[in-house]
Amino acid sequence: KVYTLPGTGGDTVMQGLDSLAERCKKYYSEGARFAKWRSPFVVDMSSGRPTDLAIKSSMSDLARYALICQSEGLMPIVEPDVSLSGNHTLEDAVLVNTKILAELFKQMIDHGVYLPGATLKSNIINPGKDCSISYTVDEIAKANVSVLEQTFPVAMKTANYLSGGQSLKDATARLSAINRCNKRGPWNLSFSWSAALQLPLLELCRGKGELQLDAMRKLYIEELTIASAASKGEWNGKEGDGCHEGAGKKRKLGDDGR
Repeated sequence: KVYTLPGTGGDTVMQGLDSLAERCKKYYSEGARFAKWRSPFVVDMSSGRPTDLAIKSSMSDLARYALICQSEGLMPIVEPDVSLSGNHTLEDAVLVNTKILAELFKQMIDHGVYLPGATLKSNIINPGKDCSISYTVDEIAKANVSVLEQTFPVAMKTANYLSGGQSLKDATARLSAINRCNKRGPWNLSFSWSAALQLPLLELCRGKGELQLDAMRKLYIEELTIASAASKGEWNGKEGDGCHEGAGKKRKLGDDGR
């Protein structure tokens, strides 16, 4: 359940840790072997969101959830999710995401979470969808790899990005560029997408009155083929795919990805 955190101007935290151990024990007995906890954030640089209080509270809860899951035999997926909404720049997104991920992994270590037994599912770091500055897909990829190199423990083997409102063409282009840009990190950088894969399938059925199963099956295989190639840095979409088109003049990132 999402709960608005008082004194933060609208930041939220997730509730549900009470009796989580008993629920995990039940789920394990019924065949579950992993779980996921999502902690959403909205960026508003003018009001200082997300606040330090919201970040620390949410990441502490995420770490405690992970520890409880592992104590009951479940592999925890930790999901800090920074929304695409807003007009923040890519540089702003780098600062916010670095702070969130650094706090998450600190809390996981402090709580005693076994890092190789957990998985990260996070957003691809992007400028806000209303950002007026344009960025190339390679600039976005460089920013993402920079944040991973600063924060992501090598003990964790994989990060699987959520789509978070991105189209499939943008998500795959950015994931492929991130993998090409990642020269030093030992991680598997892949995808955990739902809407980006599902919405095009549902669009095939619009106005048809019934599921278009043959067409949906064909498109789904095509989508997964593209996503698989992107997870290995081997997908090359059309020119402009994965770029952020803003209304203002493009500003290049610095060498540090900020």
